[in-house]
Amino acid sequence: MSQVQQITVLGATGSIGLSTLDVIARHPSRYRAFALTAFSRVAELETLCVSHRPRFAVVADAKAASDLQARLQQAGLDTRVLFGEAGLCEVSAHAEVDAVMAAIVGAAGLKPTLAAVEAGKKVLLANKEALVMSGALFMRAVRESGAVLLPIDSEHNAIFQCLPHDYARGLQPVGVRRILLTASGGPFREASPDTLHAVTPEQACAHPNWSMGRKISVDSASMMNKGLELIEACWLFDARPEQVEVLIHPQSVIHSLVDYVDGSVLAQLGNPDMRTPIAHALAWPQRIDSGVAPLDLLAVARLDFQAPDDIRFPCLRLARDAAEAGGSAPAMLNAANEVAVAAFLERRIRFTDIARIIGGVLEAEPVVAVDCLNAVLEADRRARELAGQWLNRGEVA
Repeated sequence: MSQVQQITVLGATGSIGLSTLDVIARHPSRYRAFALTAFSRVAELETLCVSHRPRFAVVADAKAASDLQARLQQAGLDTRVLFGEAGLCEVSAHAEVDAVMAAIVGAAGLKPTLAAVEAGKKVLLANKEALVMSGALFMRAVRESGAVLLPIDSEHNAIFQCLPHDYARGLQPVGVRRILLTASGGPFREASPDTLHAVTPEQACAHPNWSMGRKISVDSASMMNKGLELIEACWLFDARPEQVEVLIHPQSVIHSLVDYVDGSVLAQLGNPDMRTPIAHALAWPQRIDSGVAPLDLLAVARLDFQAPDDIRFPCLRLARDAAEAGGSAPAMLNAANEVAVAAFLERRIRFTDIARIIGGVLEAEPVVAVDCLNAVLEADRRARELAGQWLNRGEVA
């Protein structure tokens, strides 16, 4: 490549952000960290800035920005520190940026990710909530801006790799019968549903295969993460909810599959390491070394599959219902889940209360059309308000 690509990493201190920077560091002649962002982990962001020397850094507020700016200047760096949502949007849409890794967890990543899309960037989408909340609006912005949208979730990246090449040029995939979305089943795959009310945040965050942040780890334990991925897959791959099937695969070696009408089933396999989809998306349509060890099928020895249990994982059913309802339902599902997961991590509710809160919020509010970003944000706000009321009334005790 004749020019070093400038990369903005939204959520640089999270697991996806750190893996992205690892891949970038392996290819200094191809990529450079242009901007790094973090919300509360300012000390960690400072360390990353010293290592990668970005043009910009973004933190949550003005005070944190001022403090970080002073420390970076003392370290001899000319990194400019911005703050808030405006700062995130600025580094996402900056004229010198070639690609944006959208790895901010939750609804907070929506606006900066949309800013990157509207600026026509190559967007590496790890923030599934952006599509869950505003799928139609988001995909319309991709088409109108000419942005290149590449999925980073290991499952969606696997599906992307298994689809026809024409799909990457914006054509509807032809001959696809089903998308098989694999799931590890998380730490409670074999647990009796009767025991789940007593699990702790530490148990829920102890994923058997992947190293992830606390929120996404809880989502994996409840399988809400797979529900959100189901909704994301519908938008990414122009699929109906009934075309997307979830399949528990404990080894996390087959990352997803595509079933064709002629009977062929294509699968993407690899070790459970997020650097593989990150390297794939960074270099697409080429391939680069990710630092991931080759897959040893003899060591894996076996590949198991089972259907998910709706009694053990009610969040998956709630997500499928929201996907079928459309409109404001997915945005409300996501918002209620974020509130409930935060409360669980703070030990204010039980693990099984997460699904109860989400279900209560969805039952309390009618589904409405969302034809603009303000409507999406209002659905998000209303769901958070309702979830907060459930918590305050103690209806989930």
